[in-house]
Amino acid sequence: MTEARFTPLRARHESLGASFTDFGGWQMPVRYTSDLAEHHAVRRAAGLFDISHMAEFLVEGAGAGAYLDHALAGRLSAMAVGKAKYSLLLTEDGGIIDDVIVYRLAEDRFLIISNAGNRDAVAQALPQRTETFDVAVSDVSDDYALLAVQGPAAEAIVAATDGITEVSVPWSDQKYYAWAAASYAGEPLLIARTGYTGEDGFELLVRASDAPALWDAVMAAGEPYGLVPAGLAARDTLRLEAGMPLYGHELSRDTKPAQAGLGRVVVADKETFVGKDAVAAASDARVLTGLSAEGKRAGRAGYAVVAEDGTVVGEVTSGALSPTLGHPIAMAYIDPAALAADLFLDVRGTKIPAVVTDLPFYRRTK
Repeated sequence: MTEARFTPLRARHESLGASFTDFGGWQMPVRYTSDLAEHHAVRRAAGLFDISHMAEFLVEGAGAGAYLDHALAGRLSAMAVGKAKYSLLLTEDGGIIDDVIVYRLAEDRFLIISNAGNRDAVAQALPQRTETFDVAVSDVSDDYALLAVQGPAAEAIVAATDGITEVSVPWSDQKYYAWAAASYAGEPLLIARTGYTGEDGFELLVRASDAPALWDAVMAAGEPYGLVPAGLAARDTLRLEAGMPLYGHELSRDTKPAQAGLGRVVVADKETFVGKDAVAAASDARVLTGLSAEGKRAGRAGYAVVAEDGTVVGEVTSGALSPTLGHPIAMAYIDPAALAADLFLDVRGTKIPAVVTDLPFYRRTK
């Protein structure tokens, strides 16, 4: 049996009374107080998440841009230094190994952040694709910790955090899906304006040994703003409201990008990339769809979506009673031919009417 892993912030979570759960082989805080309180804090003020279980890979060399164009579904070589881009690592047959965010650190240097549970798969796939490219790929996951500050007050909190200095881009100029260089405790700090909650927010990549002090500094800066520590349960309902896919639920090796509504991520006119021929093939497979219902009974992952006559036409991948909207929401893979019909969630034998809903369910007011 593989020994459970903890992030450098384990002691902080334990001191705050966190409940833990296994996530990709890591023991991660699922909640500190209540799922609802943490969810609402992120929507109204801010939450602080430990996401240090995520994996980081450096791609360096003169051929880095061309290599990433080949290895991933997007055109990363066209991205400017200082920017970030969401992309997909595909199998030869077009399935999704992982969804990643790529940051261009310099002309010949990129950072890839991938999901914790897929670290080994990504660590295997990336070097296999270097082929003749002048590039080196390094797994640097164990060197870093990653904190996420999410919510309307995120910018004010990070700007007020003691010890963060030498920020390369003024706060007012920082854009979404971009990053700034900074320092914390005299060491490099990467501040990315990205997130997984549907709110404004920042992800702070810091040396692992400095993570506890940075956590404390952010918590102190956030106290006047209503910042709370938030766990994976709140993160899950937040990302569901924002219509963001979760690997293992909406995404898998059996899922093609177009099925998941991610066809826009694939740059099909590139000369070549791994999985190109497969993703171009026509398909009548189930497609990811948003569903809304009334009442309080929510469809959960694995629940069937049925037609009026009881025929199974789909399956829920994620579902919850939305804390923000006050009614059940779900993402499900549904037969395309059934999308115009009356649909129902099969909630433990009870048919709950469901309405096809555009994603995301929730959009923040900017």
